[in-house]
Parts: sequence; structure tokens; C-alpha cells
Amino acid sequence: MLDLAGIFVFAVSGALAAVRKRLDVVGMVVLAEITALGGGILRDLMIGAVPPAAFTSLGYVLVPLVASALVFFWHPQVARLLPAVLLFDAAGLGLFCATGTVKALDHGLSPLHAVLLGVVTAVGGGILRDMLSGQIPAVLYDRQLYALPAMLGAAVTAGASSAGLHGGAVTAGAAVLAFALRVLAMRYGWRTPRPRGVPD
Repeated sequence: MLDLAGIFVFAVSGALAAVRKRLDVVGMVVLAEITALGGGILRDLMIGAVPPAAFTSLGYVLVPLVASALVFFWHPQVARLLPAVLLFDAAGLGLFCATGTVKALDHGLSPLHAVLLGVVTAVGGGILRDMLSGQIPAVLYDRQLYALPAMLGAAVTAGASSAGLHGGAVTAGAAVLAFALRVLAMRYGWRTPRPRGVPD
């Protein structure tokens, strides 16, 4: 359920990015699907889960479609709440880093590898979305430290599992931590260095 919640909020983020780029409805659906499923597909391929869950579970495909429909029919109202776009992105980041780490641990990977896959799950879809919408990949150049909250959330999840703590409450707690760190980063303007030649 947490994974599907992350897919929904990331799909909303992708659909809103399509609205900002003035894409048509097909472009909106494609961008929403890639944003929501891209990180999970990369994760599943890395842990050897072939085919990825996105290709075997109907819910993984339908949830982004529902999110796209909501944005398509109500985006004039949603577009006025631009900060909500960033909050959706932060919520997806928190949920995906935690659930991605748990899934990797369930497949018998070490905590270090699980943290890596948690980060891949959280940022992979966002990178694909940004590249397709003509933006620089967020994980590399985002001034609001997109990857660091995901790393910390994934590390907390893996650490709790190593300490014998499991379950939805631990996963949700790590997701809330990553979400809070991401919101704090946006609120107080934590910045990463931007390479030369990259415009603001």
C-alpha cells in the first residue's frame, strides 16, 4: 500500500510537470507513468526481479492513469498550488526510498546494497522525468538536495531492519523522515554546488 501511495504522488508530480511543459494528454500520461514507475523498474531490474512488478501488477499501471486523469481535469486549480507540486514530489521521495529499501532487504541484499536500491527507487523516476521534460536530472544538480533525504531515509530503514525492527510502522516512519528532510531542504534553501556553465 505504501508503494502504491508513492506511485500515486509521484504520478501526480509527473503529470503536473507535463502541465508546466504544456504537453498534451498523451504526453502527460507518459510522463506520469515514467515518473511513478521508472525508479521501481530500475530497482527490480537491479535485484533480479524480472519482469519488474510494474509489468505484472495492474495496479501499478492504473494508479498513474488515475493520477493523470485527476490532474488533466483539474489542473487549472492544481496549477495555482505550485508548492503542492514540490510536496507531492517530497512525499513520493519519502515513500519510495523506504519501500525500495524494504524490498531489497526482502530479497536478501545487504543493508548497504538495500540503501543504494532505496535511493535508486526514490530518484530514478524523477531523473527520467526531468530528462524527458528537458531539465537537468535533479539527482545531479538539484539545489535542494534531492538525493540526501532519500539516502538518510533508506539508511534508517536498513538500520532498523538490522536491529530487528520491521513492519509498516518502521517503513512509514522512515518515509516521514525523508519527507521532512526534503521539505526542510526546500524551506531553508540547502544548496548543492552547481557546475560551471549550468544556468540558474
